Amino acid sequence: MRIDETPGTAARNEKRLTGIGVSPGIGIGPAYVGERGDLPVSESRIAESGIDAERARFAEAVAVSTKQLRKLKTRATALPGSAADEIGYLLDAHLAMLANSRLVRGVNQRVARQRINAERAIQLEIEELGKSFAAMSDPYLAARIDDIRVVGSRLIRNLLKRPYVAYSGLTGGAIILAGEITPGDTALMDPRRIGGFATEFGGPDSHTAIMARALGLPAVLAVPGLLERARADAEVLIDGLAGTVIIDPSPETVAEYRERREGLTRQTRLLGRLRRLPAVTRDGIEIRLEANLELPVELEHALANGAMGLGLVRTEFLYMNREELPSEDEQYEFFASLVRGMAGRPVTLRTLDAGGDKLPEALAGYATDDSANPALGLRGIRLSLKERRLLDSQFAAMLRAANDGPVRILLPLISTIDELRRAREAMEQVARRLRRRGVPIPDTLPPLGAMIEVPGAALAADALAAEADFFAIGTNDLIQYTLAIDRTDEQVAHLYDPLHPAVLRLIQFAVEAASRRRIPIGICGEIAGDPRYSALLLGLGLRELSMSPRHIPRVKQRIRGLDMVAATRRARAIMDQADSGRIAALLDDFNATIQPA
Repeated sequence: MRIDETPGTAARNEKRLTGIGVSPGIGIGPAYVGERGDLPVSESRIAESGIDAERARFAEAVAVSTKQLRKLKTRATALPGSAADEIGYLLDAHLAMLANSRLVRGVNQRVARQRINAERAIQLEIEELGKSFAAMSDPYLAARIDDIRVVGSRLIRNLLKRPYVAYSGLTGGAIILAGEITPGDTALMDPRRIGGFATEFGGPDSHTAIMARALGLPAVLAVPGLLERARADAEVLIDGLAGTVIIDPSPETVAEYRERREGLTRQTRLLGRLRRLPAVTRDGIEIRLEANLELPVELEHALANGAMGLGLVRTEFLYMNREELPSEDEQYEFFASLVRGMAGRPVTLRTLDAGGDKLPEALAGYATDDSANPALGLRGIRLSLKERRLLDSQFAAMLRAANDGPVRILLPLISTIDELRRAREAMEQVARRLRRRGVPIPDTLPPLGAMIEVPGAALAADALAAEADFFAIGTNDLIQYTLAIDRTDEQVAHLYDPLHPAVLRLIQFAVEAASRRRIPIGICGEIAGDPRYSALLLGLGLRELSMSPRHIPRVKQRIRGLDMVAATRRARAIMDQADSGRIAALLDDFNATIQPA
């Protein structure tokens, strides 16, 4: 690339853009400019006599798409590490959507009812499905509409006879800049020949982001105006941690980021050496660091990062993108694979946390999602206790999996003692039925725990501790419920504050109640994976932290550098404060004194 040698000119020519960093790492290479996104679709009317022909045309597109996905799945088996398993799981979900799903049925119905072309019918059907997904407060579940859009885009391409542009032939560390990159696109990327990618659309909980992390490719998503500034073969630099994209970087900027990349490589090696070391403070207090898991592929990440167990296994994905409920056997196979994979380390399985504003299609007959205030409606344990078929099936699968290794069962959105008692009674009833059938389950049933994510549960933690075998604090919902803030609403998201005195007091109440009853208590919200909060959480008395697998090494590094006595003293000082700004200052000042282990 030609560099203007006039002093200062090269730096002025840089185009710095910001998006969401979803996969850490720094990539530097020539730009490959992909497509801007979905193909334009026009609406055309068809005669009544042409309905069958249009449906047949759509059926052909479904058949071609199915063939493409099966071929892609075969090719994906060559991907490195866990990426092959991840893309295989995802492509299976896409294949299921091409079977007699709501999307396919809806398109056929629209073609007949509205007498419009299949391409436009696909768009309209996805728009309708998107409305229910957009209302979901859980980022992971809301992001699943992306999977439906990807399948719809593939169908439209095949209807329009517009083939995909393959990334498999790119070389030279190319940086892909595109409107959108599907998880299937990432399956065609060779990390040895591609330096990373950036897109105008997408989010941190999308399958594309998950695939980028599995492949170790630096990636930045949701970059406004990316393609307006992109130019084929221009030098591009992306920082997948900071979420930065620099087009036409100056030689000084390139040199700076090459040095940063070398530093990240050294830091990664250093953190990798921590894998087999315990998370022990300088004064000898051992802390359990466990992993939160949403997808099967993350088991390998958990083990690679030294997780001592799975502190939270979300089960909602089993119900996503499908019309029928998962069978007991299907759930058992998934749970048992995790238990066996953890090889004796404990696995905490959370029962279904769905309902209200995050209701998968498979559960459409069990609750409605049109509540005026869905976050306060029929969700979590409330839905499971109302619809015992859901709860009993999960309990049966979990109890069977407990025969393969240590399992704990966690109940979401607990607010009363009665909910705990009814859930335990249901588990015991299911256990009796399994034993009568001769199904092997442990003689001693797994511990049954309560999530503390409702302020009322934290305030009544003493009473709940008399019934629960353990607690897990879910800070994401606890903060939102305590402060009456939806952090996905950009108008109030800035008020979301983990260091608000009320939030800290509720955490303290729960920890002290568990301590008095001598039951284990852990924390599995996002703050558990942020080293900034580690000293405060440990100082408040927590000894079990569960987080995304990729955060474990950094949190372990912080824990190995701090003194528990000093952390406890600072936590007490913090709890005497009434202002979150002062709390933040005290915490950050303490963190500045901690030397990396």
